[in-house]
Amino acid sequence: MARALTILVGTMTGTAELVADEIKDAAAGEGIEAEVLAMDKLTPGVFEREGLFLLCTSTYGQGDVPDNARDFFAAIEAQKPDLSAVRYGLIALGDRTYAQTYCFGGKRFDELLTGLGAARVGEPLLHDASAGTIPEEVAVDWVRDWIAEFRLKQKAA
Repeated sequence: MARALTILVGTMTGTAELVADEIKDAAAGEGIEAEVLAMDKLTPGVFEREGLFLLCTSTYGQGDVPDNARDFFAAIEAQKPDLSAVRYGLIALGDRTYAQTYCFGGKRFDELLTGLGAARVGEPLLHDASAGTIPEEVAVDWVRDWIAEFRLKQKAA
């Protein structure tokens, strides 16, 4: 397993950041050093880092990425970097009562990254704010399974 995990956070209200902080702690419990980076001032160069990435982002407005992620998303779209060496996971936060745009902030990142050659590890976590579950708790359970899946794939390779 990559010893490093970079968690990239797109958020409007801070919920995605809370989720990322809990995941960082859970990763440490699995022996993985994680760093949480808000997308505010990121460039596509962040993907040159070693290790695994986890995007944790909410959805805003009509299925948009959060305000703090807009410039980062636009820069990736414009620069079209080769992301074929990037392995990532996705946690998308949304509200199913907005069925037409549910978790689209994360889904848009997923489509963009895979289109540039990045490989998503496992199925994304799509958290529904209207479900009554606590996103941090759901994410910690999910990330443990995600890490285990990645480790299995590494052993098989």
